[in-house]
Amino acid sequence: MTIDEVEFPGRRLFIKRIVAAGAVLALPGGFLLPREAMAQPPIPYNPKNYTIYRNACPRNCFDTCSLKTYVKDGIVSYVEGAKESTFTHGMPCVKGLTYPRRAYSPDRIKYPMIQDGRGTGKWRRISWDEAMEKIASKMLEIKKKDGSLLGLALTKYSGNLGIMNYGVEGMMSSLGYTTRFVGTPCWPAGIDAQSYDMGDMWCNDPEDLVKAKYIIIWGANPAWCSIHTMKYIYKAREQGAKVVVIDPLLTQTAVKADLYLRVRPASDGALALGMARHLLDKGLVDQTFVNQYAYGFPEFAQYLRDNISVEWAAEQCGLPADIIRQLTEEFAAAKPATIWIGYGMQRHINGGANVRAIDAFVAMTGNIGLEGGGARYGHLQTWGFNYYAMTQKAPDGSVGFVGPQGPKGEFDFAAKTAVQYSDRSLNINKTAQGILDAKDPPIRMLWVSCKNPFSQDFDRNKMQRAFEKLEMVVCVDQFFNQTVEQADIVLPVTTLLEEWNISVSYWHYWLSINQPAIKPMYESKTDLEIAAALSRAMNRLAPGSCTFPQQVDSREWVGKEFNEGIYKMFGISSWEELLNGPVKAKLDNSAAWHDRKFKTKSGKYEFKSDLCQQHGFTALPEFKAGREKTLPFHLFTPHTLFGIHSQFINLDWTQVFYPEPFVYLHPDAARKKGIAENDWVRVFNPLGEVVVRAQLTRNVPTDFLVIYEAWFPKNTFNVQNVVDDTSSDMGQMKTGAPGSAIHSQLVDIEITHAPASKGGITV
Repeated sequence: MTIDEVEFPGRRLFIKRIVAAGAVLALPGGFLLPREAMAQPPIPYNPKNYTIYRNACPRNCFDTCSLKTYVKDGIVSYVEGAKESTFTHGMPCVKGLTYPRRAYSPDRIKYPMIQDGRGTGKWRRISWDEAMEKIASKMLEIKKKDGSLLGLALTKYSGNLGIMNYGVEGMMSSLGYTTRFVGTPCWPAGIDAQSYDMGDMWCNDPEDLVKAKYIIIWGANPAWCSIHTMKYIYKAREQGAKVVVIDPLLTQTAVKADLYLRVRPASDGALALGMARHLLDKGLVDQTFVNQYAYGFPEFAQYLRDNISVEWAAEQCGLPADIIRQLTEEFAAAKPATIWIGYGMQRHINGGANVRAIDAFVAMTGNIGLEGGGARYGHLQTWGFNYYAMTQKAPDGSVGFVGPQGPKGEFDFAAKTAVQYSDRSLNINKTAQGILDAKDPPIRMLWVSCKNPFSQDFDRNKMQRAFEKLEMVVCVDQFFNQTVEQADIVLPVTTLLEEWNISVSYWHYWLSINQPAIKPMYESKTDLEIAAALSRAMNRLAPGSCTFPQQVDSREWVGKEFNEGIYKMFGISSWEELLNGPVKAKLDNSAAWHDRKFKTKSGKYEFKSDLCQQHGFTALPEFKAGREKTLPFHLFTPHTLFGIHSQFINLDWTQVFYPEPFVYLHPDAARKKGIAENDWVRVFNPLGEVVVRAQLTRNVPTDFLVIYEAWFPKNTFNVQNVVDDTSSDMGQMKTGAPGSAIHSQLVDIEITHAPASKGGITV
């Protein structure tokens, strides 16, 4: 069998049918308009009628788009991409186009509100002063009861990744030492893996993909998750590059590739090791790289000879051995060649080990350090801001965490030294368990910001039990989501169209400013303004109890985040230059590690990492098995095409694309279970269940189910009912907590009846 024989057979036929049906009219800019409306001449655009503002999408997304917002008579008319950015290229995605509706949505939280009984939906409006008084009083009560504020916890993550939003952490620091949920559910296993191999996580500029001669997209779906990168992939293919997608699912990216290879979940490391072994067998290893720029290659090569064969890899991952050999040889012959390592692929119990195996394969071919090459995962090279908003000091006399026994006095008489207090850190990927287990003191109060734990965190039923233990929950949000349902107080926060912010990417190298295009709607405030309001209340009740400034000028604080390093990197002398448009980092070379000087202890690429071994893993990138299959179906819960976790799908503009949740399964699996299209089914495991309608598709394997993660207003649907909080192998070193094995989930399915009620909340 050859590679050409396993090409996706329906791609060209599918395109022909689209053209024949006139479906090209469904491209952006036309598919929401009736044909007769499309035939009408457009209204002439007069730029003098609009004021243009600079904005940037701060969501947890590869693309972090630079935007321009057009305002007329104080009202946002529309947004578009900033053409100054060669990455955004003037074209935001559908999500970006919905920002005006997000700001003007009738469903927004408009005022501070208090709920009479969590989960009852009995909300009533209160003033900002009343809300802050209640919150500050509770914090002071906790401090008096426990002798510290460790009973106050913060859970915050990726709902808004703007630099100014780190003021939330600054607010907590200004109160004293608190409990923080640390880590990330997104990419920690891969960060640690690349840090063991190369000393840091650093990827090529995605715009240099046009220079690649061979591209493997491994466990990523940029056609959904990074649409702006796709144009560089297309350009590379136009210039002769071959594009391969490796994924358990037939994704939108896979159907656009030259070759799609379906692998078993969590078998990625086995496949990469099999490819590495074939490099050895065929004499295709780049000897210059492994001899001059690498450490521990002889030991890794011996491991491959003793333990790995192509036939073994084929059995593990489900691909024919001759396909693995041909893929390996093509990649090695096509320098520069690159692999895009997706975040989904490392969300398994062996995720870090899998990434290390892929890194090793790319390194053996000598493609690390080349423009158009590399093992691409992500970077934080452009994030060197001052984090002024975050670095607030604790009040004098604050008591914090010093170890397993919790807070102690301010002086250790035995050691005759002052105790160094800190915040108490708990794993963000085990939030519910952390709340349930915390003692000395227990967590009494939770502040939720930039996050929707009930829809994003794992084991929803456990989360419900954890929230029942809390004495007060405060949510800062824009909508009444499932976490807000379980809160005591909700505070309305601004959208990107109403605030100052700074945005950079963990993928590309552009920097954008975000300026308020309209005044804050209703009584919404920025995170900085909320922190200042809390500081006023705290100091009114107990002078000196909070160090956060009681008045803030957000524009002034933007300037405080910049430094000479950032200015030099981006070739600007003042942040205000960004008001003219986004700027790109001045790169001497678009390739990460282009000088082959790695940040490891040896200064080389480390096939053998002593640091990795010190942290409890194998020094070499050895095979690690995935989760044992104890139920008949694997479950994947990616986010939807036009949503990110629990964001965007709640808007009426985007509900037209995905009006209700479904479970997707293969027709053969459905037949065995007696399930027909649109039947109501129950997806279940020991954690709980999800009741949805079934959609049949051959895009998933027969032992696979897919349920997209999303939040639907007034609908009790939640994928986290059946997703547990099992950890991935790595992540502790760089992010403070192991990652989550979100995709190492197992379930069963059976036909059932339609739910009696959708539930929801009343506001």
